[in-house]
Amino acid sequence: MRLPHDLSGNDLIKNLHKLGYLVTRQKGSHVRLTCIIEDGQHHITIPNHDPIKIGTLSKILSEIAQVHQISKEEIVNKLF
Repeated sequence: MRLPHDLSGNDLIKNLHKLGYLVTRQKGSHVRLTCIIEDGQHHITIPNHDPIKIGTLSKILSEIAQVHQISKEEIVNKLF
């Protein structure tokens, strides 16, 4: 599994729409997304930087995979 190294925050936000995440607010260069899940809602903050640091991207994808109870690899395949 290889993560994209040149992904901007804006591109990640667009890709997360595929999983049901919608923009709920923005403060400065950080955008908060919300997704409706079985237990309620999941909120995640995405830095709107270009590019997103690879460690930050990895952490975001790991959290999303954990909440949706699927592997990080499956998340990467769905988004990219």
